Amino acid sequence: MSSSGVSARLLPGGPVAERVFAEVAEDVAALRAVGVTPALATVLVGDDDASAGYIRIKQRQAAELGFVSPHVHLPASASQVDLHAVLEDFNADKGVHGVLVQYPIPGRLDYDRALAVLDPDKDVDGMHPVNMGRLALGLPGPLPCTPAGIEALLAFHGVPVAGREVVILGRGATLGRPLAMLLAQKRSTANAAVTVVHTGVADWPRYTRRAEILVAAAGVPGIVRPEHVRPGAVVVGGGVRYEGRRLLPDVDESCAEVAGAITPRVGGVGPTTVAMLFRNAVRAAWRASGLG
Repeated sequence: MSSSGVSARLLPGGPVAERVFAEVAEDVAALRAVGVTPALATVLVGDDDASAGYIRIKQRQAAELGFVSPHVHLPASASQVDLHAVLEDFNADKGVHGVLVQYPIPGRLDYDRALAVLDPDKDVDGMHPVNMGRLALGLPGPLPCTPAGIEALLAFHGVPVAGREVVILGRGATLGRPLAMLLAQKRSTANAAVTVVHTGVADWPRYTRRAEILVAAAGVPGIVRPEHVRPGAVVVGGGVRYEGRRLLPDVDESCAEVAGAITPRVGGVGPTTVAMLFRNAVRAAWRASGLG
């Protein structure tokens, strides 16, 4: 154990993302070689600085990978009809293969209604109801980005998942529930015994303390502490909240003194989530081209 008391092996997401981006770039080059230019469209509603920053990051990454990235910025005063019209235009545009609506959108608008308008095959977040249904049935389709990124992160770092007990703290639609379905599927990087528990269960630590792999997905800063972790377990911090630009993770950093392996506070699941978005986008381009 180091002088800081930290003993856990770190599981950074950056190297995972770099490998995925390299694969995506190869796919983009192959598509361009046959006359297909992958296009990832982005939609921003309102003037939130953080959201605008995230769009710029994704557009820059798209350019580096060889995508074109058409963008629509709607004012904060835009109506639900205005947002739906933009999505319907992108649905009809055969040159656009993937569409990202930056979340959150202004509170008076309904994100779920807008998502339902989007062509599910162009849903790079993998959150359309059709795609969630495909996941539940084990059918091909875009996967939710954060769950897919967690599976890729564990595989990259050589963490065995098959046959092990995975406990997910959190049941949200973007992470906890889809991750449970993903890691229970029969696949070498999954095939786990998965338990989903949540803060509505008074004795939730009873479950997390038995986990060989614990995924925090509650969105409650610092909820997972060392006494909630089985010694030597793998701990993945998936849930976060933000105060301004300050990231507040679910997993207290002191858990590294108990865990066998753990994602870092910054640079863990985040980079893999973005990488999975671009993997979904390039796969959408292959499908649309009739070549993949």
